[in-house]
Parts: sequence; structure tokens; C-alpha cells
Amino acid sequence: MRLLVTGGAGYVGSVVAAQLVEAGHEVTVLDDLSTGHEDAVPEGARFVRADIAHAHDALDGAEAVLHFAAKSLVGESVAKPGLYWANNLGGTLALLDAMRDRGVERIVFSSTAATYGEPERSPIQESDPTRPTNPYGASKLAVDTALTAFAEVRGLGAVSLRYFNVAGAHGRYRERHTVETHLIPNVLKVATGERDSVSVFGSDYPTPDGTCVRDYIHVSDLARAHLLALGAITPGEHKIYNLGSGTGFSVQEVISVCREVTGHEIPVVVGDRRPGDPAVLVASSAKIQRELGWKAERAALGDIVSDAWRALSRNT
Repeated sequence: MRLLVTGGAGYVGSVVAAQLVEAGHEVTVLDDLSTGHEDAVPEGARFVRADIAHAHDALDGAEAVLHFAAKSLVGESVAKPGLYWANNLGGTLALLDAMRDRGVERIVFSSTAATYGEPERSPIQESDPTRPTNPYGASKLAVDTALTAFAEVRGLGAVSLRYFNVAGAHGRYRERHTVETHLIPNVLKVATGERDSVSVFGSDYPTPDGTCVRDYIHVSDLARAHLLALGAITPGEHKIYNLGSGTGFSVQEVISVCREVTGHEIPVVVGDRRPGDPAVLVASSAKIQRELGWKAERAALGDIVSDAWRALSRNT
């Protein structure tokens, strides 16, 4: 297929683009490089430097879109909500209009479990209430709402994938965020000497070791789900799937595995809880397993950390 991958120079987008090229698809990557890296665009893919509001030309000949271009920092979204609404919702609406003009009516959307907010139960299911607690999650939920409406009104075929903590690496493709907020890369930066210690926010949660429990998914597994979702698009339907390993790991468990993998001590500074941090966040992936046959193949935390450490070590 001829495919457009928006945000394909970013972490998840580049891995998906690479897997699409490996599968024999004709891929165009659209990215404004505000957070992505041009050298992350896989060989064999065409690169167009532009934002999603100017996607018309890049859509020529495309049969479907995989959409990753978004602002994704929760703290920044609270400080600059207008930026997130303009980019995540406004930019996506502009992309959907461009798709209509070019006759492209198939899209896989990179959504987020932040649409659920603070859940009433765990594991979280797709039928659970969506009550986002920040503009980032709210803007992503608004896109999901728009996709449902566009599917009903104009026959758009869409699949949204909601996931929590993505980690690991796919070959040379790894996390390279200018502002890093994710736990595993920040812990590994202590091992490389880029940081003196890792901060742990709260050690008195109602969990086995007192630290928060989160669901981690390997980026290769996540990318593979996008390829399956591409084949599951149905005109006039908007499908939503959660993605996760189905197993939660505590902050302390992550740090312990990072110590084992890297052989470094990794000092820890324990601080107060952050407001709004739930004790446990784990996704139920039963629906996508049942309907698309997807399951996490690299769910072991040691595999996730080892792949991330290997890719980081190769570039430090």
C-alpha cells in the first residue's frame, strides 16, 4: 500500500514507518522535525518536512494515513493548553480535510490512555469512562470523538490505539526526546552519567512496594499493532483498542531491572507524591487480542530495558 505516516520522524512513528517499509509498503513520512529527527526516517521512505496542516501534497497517491504527529507532554499541555488544542485537534482536523480532498478515507490514529484520566478500575477497558485530567488527554479524546463523527457522516474508516508507557528500542530506533519525561530512559541516563540520580515520586502507595505501578509496552509490539490495525479498517466505522502488556510493573521494579541490565548502582531520590498520580494504571488488551489476534511478544521488563539500553549504549 501507499501510506502516509505523520510524525514518522519521532519515536513511535519511526518504528512504525520502519516496520511498514520492511513489510513492503510504499511509505511517505511527514514531519516538521519540531520534536522528531530526520535521521530517524527509515531508508526507503520518502521524507516531506511539513506540519500536518500542510499535508495535501504529501497525500497524493496515498491509500491510508497513520497519524502520530502530536504534542505529548502533559506538563506542557497544562502550561500551554492552546498549543495542544491547536496542534492535536486543529492539526488533525486540517489533516482530515486534506484527506477528504485527496480521497483518502482510511486512518490509524495514535491515541493515548490519558483519555481515561484516573480510572475507576484496573485493568482499564475500552468501555470505561473517559475523563481526561489534562489538555493533552482531552485533545486526544477530542480527536477520537471527531473520528467517530467523521465515520458516521462521511464513511471514514478509522482505528484508534490507546496505550500507556511505550519503551524499548527497535534496532537503531530509540527514544530521543529533548524533554524526557519517561521513567526508563531517565533511569538509563543515570547509568550513562547524564543524570546523577532518578527521582521517585511517592513510596507510600497501596502497592506491594509502595511505588506506582504502570503498564509498559515494547515499541516493536506497539508498532506491530498499528500494522494489524491498518488491515482492520472498515469504511464507516471507528474502532478503538487499548494496548498494553496486561502486566504492571512498579517504579521500584523498573529501577531494579535497570540496575541488573546496566550493572550500575543508579541512586534514587524519593520525594512526595505528584498530585493526580493513580497508584495503578494497567490496560486490558483483551479486545485487540480477540478481534485482531495481537498480543505483546516482548512483554518481559528485562527485554524492554535491555533493548533500550543496547540502543542507548550504541549512541553514547
